[in-house]
Amino acid sequence: MWTGQTQSSVLIICYLSHPISSLSLSTFLRNPSSEMADLSFYVGVIGNVISVLVFLSPVETFWRIVQRRSTEEYECFPYICTLMSSSLWTYYGIVTPGEYLVSTVNGFGALAESIYVLIFLFFVPKSRFLKTVVVVLALNVCFPVIAIAGTRTLFGDANSRSSSMGFICATLNIIMYGSPLSAIKTVVTTRSVQFMPFWLSFFLFLNGAIWGVYALLLHDMFLLVPNGMGFFLGIMQLLIYAYYRNAEPIVEDEEGLIPNQPLLA
Repeated sequence: MWTGQTQSSVLIICYLSHPISSLSLSTFLRNPSSEMADLSFYVGVIGNVISVLVFLSPVETFWRIVQRRSTEEYECFPYICTLMSSSLWTYYGIVTPGEYLVSTVNGFGALAESIYVLIFLFFVPKSRFLKTVVVVLALNVCFPVIAIAGTRTLFGDANSRSSSMGFICATLNIIMYGSPLSAIKTVVTTRSVQFMPFWLSFFLFLNGAIWGVYALLLHDMFLLVPNGMGFFLGIMQLLIYAYYRNAEPIVEDEEGLIPNQPLLA
C-alpha cells in the first residue's frame, strides 16, 4: 500500500521524466492542483491508447470467423457484455464533469464491439441465431435504456445520477475483469498457455494499472475499484503465463480445443 509520501515521490518522478507543461518544478510544488489536472490528462490519454489496443485485440478472432464464414464454437456473450459496459461508461463520462477521456475511449469501444456483435450475428448458425438476438436486445438495448432512464428519473441532481451510473458501471467492470479466471482454469488444467494470449493479458494488466492511476489522480472510486482489481488479476495472469509457458502440455490435441474468449474492459 502506498503512503502519501510515496505517492508524492512518484508524481514528482513522473513530472521530471515527462514534463507536462512549461511550468517549473517549483511552480508544481506551489500549485499542485493545476499540475495534477495536467498529469491526469496525460495519464488518461495513455489509458485511451492502451484501451484501444485491448478493444482491437479480438480482431484476429473475427477475421477468422469471416474467413471461415462460421462462428464455430465461439461465444458472443463476452462481446455483448463488453458492448453494454462500454455504452454505459460512455454515458458516465458524458454526464460526469472532467471524465471526457472515459467517454471517448468507451465510445470507441462501443463502436468496435458493435461491429463484432454484428459480424457474429451474420455468421452465427441458425440454431443459435434467435437466442443470440434475444440476448443482444436484452443487454445492449433494454438494459442500457432502463439504466439511463432509471437514473435520470430517480435522481434529480446531476451528482446523484453520475454516482448511480458509476456504481452500475463499476459493478459490470468487476465482473468483466474477473472473467479471464475461466481461462486461468483452462491453462492450469491443460498446462498450455495457448488459451491465454500473452499480449491480451499484458494489455489488460496495463489497462488496469493506467486507469487505476488515473482514478487516483481524479479521486474517482468508481474507476479505481474495478481497475485496481483488473491490475491485480492481470499480475496473476502474467505470473501464471510465465510459469506454464514452457510446461509440458497434458492435452494431446490442442488444436481441437477452442479457447475461451475473455471479456474486455
